[in-house]
Amino acid sequence: MTTTLTEPRHPQKVTHTERQRRPRRTARRRNWAGGLAGWLWLVVVAVPLYWTLITSFKAKSGYYASNPLVPPSDPTLENYRFVIESHFLRYFLNSVVVTAGAVVPAVVISFMAAYAIVRGWRMRALRAMNGLFLMGLAIPLQATVIPVYLIIIKMHLYDNLLALILPSIAFAIPLSVLVLTNFIRDVPKELFDSMKVDGATEWTTLWRLAAPLTRPAILTVTIFNSLTIWNGFLLPLILTQSPDRRTLPLALWSFQGQYGVNVPAVLAAVVLTTLPVLVLYAFGRRQLLSGLTAGFSR
Repeated sequence: MTTTLTEPRHPQKVTHTERQRRPRRTARRRNWAGGLAGWLWLVVVAVPLYWTLITSFKAKSGYYASNPLVPPSDPTLENYRFVIESHFLRYFLNSVVVTAGAVVPAVVISFMAAYAIVRGWRMRALRAMNGLFLMGLAIPLQATVIPVYLIIIKMHLYDNLLALILPSIAFAIPLSVLVLTNFIRDVPKELFDSMKVDGATEWTTLWRLAAPLTRPAILTVTIFNSLTIWNGFLLPLILTQSPDRRTLPLALWSFQGQYGVNVPAVLAAVVLTTLPVLVLYAFGRRQLLSGLTAGFSR
């Protein structure tokens, strides 16, 4: 009679690699506080926008007699017609001239300055110039109102659109140089050397190599400066006087009377003023966010 010995059953040994291959069950913790804060912030942002939009379709006579948050029972376009007939197109054209006249030179000058700083960093003068641009970021616009006003008076440019364009260029350059400098530094040095070996001048390298490779940064500073100058209020208030030189933010004062304010007309003007900004932001939102972050995270 034979007996067979059987080995005791032991649990299989799991190797280290098999443990890594097995998916780990992680418990997801819901951030209730963050979600609640996000919804509260959405309400804070959405309610004023909702109120602005519905009020622009209300009649002036029944505005104070109705609930501000209730949509109008009889919406009207009279406020928009009144705004357009109150020289809105002239104010819109003034804002376009000031924005385009300031953004284009500011971006071009900033791009050439950033290229010179990166390519000639060993030169002491260019390093000092970069420090000067960075100092410009620390000076707020409100602190320079009186000196800018006196300079404009000395140049006989008061109550002129050029008085708005020149200071806007100066205040747009520091941040633009900072963003463009970080992008141009990320361009491989070998590309510049190969262009130099091929006989290209610095001017050709600037526009044929650096400009295409830094196009996201150029679009970023263009959009950012356009939004800032378009919404500018302080410079038009200080440096212009006649109604023909008003920009859109300053033109909202046209609907303020001596004893009251035409609130629906003001909000209709706000909606019309915001539309170009929304269109610009809708088309350049991704480029703006990626450009502002990529230059500092690389």
